[in-house]
Amino acid sequence: MTSTPVPRYDSVVHYEIEGAGPGLVLVHGVGGGAAKTFGNVAGEFGGTVIRPNLSGSGQTTDDGGELTLGLLSAQVIAAIEASGKGRVDLLGFSLGAVVSAATAAERPDLVRKLVLVGGTATTTGPRDRFNFTLWRDLLAADPETFKRFGTLQAFSPALLDAFGHEGLAQSLKDDWAPGTGRQLALSIGLDIRPLLGRIAAPTLVVGLSDDQAIPVEGSRALHAGIAGSRLVEVPGGHMDWLVQPGHVLPHVLEFLGS
Repeated sequence: MTSTPVPRYDSVVHYEIEGAGPGLVLVHGVGGGAAKTFGNVAGEFGGTVIRPNLSGSGQTTDDGGELTLGLLSAQVIAAIEASGKGRVDLLGFSLGAVVSAATAAERPDLVRKLVLVGGTATTTGPRDRFNFTLWRDLLAADPETFKRFGTLQAFSPALLDAFGHEGLAQSLKDDWAPGTGRQLALSIGLDIRPLLGRIAAPTLVVGLSDDQAIPVEGSRALHAGIAGSRLVEVPGGHMDWLVQPGHVLPHVLEFLGS
């Protein structure tokens, strides 16, 4: 784990960096972190893998105020620049896909290829606002019920059954990031549609057909807004691929290697 200051913000971003060769940056979503989100898949990639912790996760610090997309994007940019890898491939998941898209739009000089998994272009619609407001309110009122509801939305029914009773009980013992509430607050009412036309990097958008947290229509909106992007839709719930990566990783590895 290493760290670097974030220019123009009262923040220090901590990030994991391992391997050698070309850089790949993995950006997590709400409640996750560098280790928790990508621990099962980071070893599948070659080169230098860089995993920043966004504000609210890991040891990354900020001024404690309301999170902004600009701050999180600046943290990713700071980690890329501190890595010394020049132009990198950038993969964002969930909220991390939104942050990664914004980063690619702001700093095209830093992004060679862009991969957006389980992301969205906007959460301003009635269903998304209702859903993320419910997540936020559940977390504030009853964290254990929030974790149970979050698990139901995060994984497909088939994978939940595969976990079994003991596996599901164990999953509820996992800790969510301490700043999950702040990350959820940011997730209400996001809209990066005006930025999508500025993305110049070749882009792969991966939609998850059984996703209840961020429905696959979000990925379709990203694809529609990013000129020349490629869209693939694969089976699975929002976080299925982090447990069983076989549906997603082959598409990502083929795209990054092409």
